[in-house]
Amino acid sequence: MSDRRLWLTIDSDDIRHLPRHQGHPTRSRRPPPRGCQGREPSVRLLEGMQGFSRWFAEGGEATLFLIAEQLDSKVFSEWLESLLQTGRLRIGCHGNTHRSWSAWPEDVEGFRRELSIATQRLQEFSGQAWRPWFRAPAGYIAPWMAAVLAEQGYTVDSSVNPSPLLVGKTGLQRSWRAVTKAIEEQGLVERKWLTSSIFGIRLPACGPALHKMMLGRGSKRLWLSQTALELATDEEVENPCSEVVTVYWHLLDHSRESGLWSPPLG
Repeated sequence: MSDRRLWLTIDSDDIRHLPRHQGHPTRSRRPPPRGCQGREPSVRLLEGMQGFSRWFAEGGEATLFLIAEQLDSKVFSEWLESLLQTGRLRIGCHGNTHRSWSAWPEDVEGFRRELSIATQRLQEFSGQAWRPWFRAPAGYIAPWMAAVLAEQGYTVDSSVNPSPLLVGKTGLQRSWRAVTKAIEEQGLVERKWLTSSIFGIRLPACGPALHKMMLGRGSKRLWLSQTALELATDEEVENPCSEVVTVYWHLLDHSRESGLWSPPLG
């Protein structure tokens, strides 16, 4: 039996959180569509919530990286509370408002303030389901963010998509290695996302890559090859000596295929 373990993670983003709509200095060029601008879940996210509930009811277990401001919605928070009662869902931090921090000039104080707000809200809401695990919104993380994460008690970061195609998300240094080094020097464990490889080049295999024409088929095959792995425990996720395969998808994905979509895990 393999010593590797599988960590299932989900991001909670609604349509309005996408960088093309908000949170990014250059990509945010158009407002969210009508019906996606307020704090209430969009129709598509409501469909995703229902689809996820169906998948979860079949014995699913996962970590949800949650955007704190989504708790402003009674509909969303009550739905999430019902899932937390199962004891099979863990909550990590996906920021307060889904700002793409490393795409902006370095702002330690701003990041510290927003992370503190998000941490307190998520911890108070989630109770025993809370885990001090962080995922940078849209994977925008720079080395300078590591010290703030350590200062606020985080033990795991899972923001690194180690593909050269996405190295621009790492700030001025443009280096995934620099991000990982900074995270580990602060005493955190870095859980990089699963990637595929073609001709020695690492390609994205998680999140949007599951649905891209050029990447989707290979990504799904790669996910299916991990199906036999046992799920990682909290201790294994936080242990730097444990080999953990990290996959992630979006809550919105569960609105696909008339709400019948599920992660390609056999």
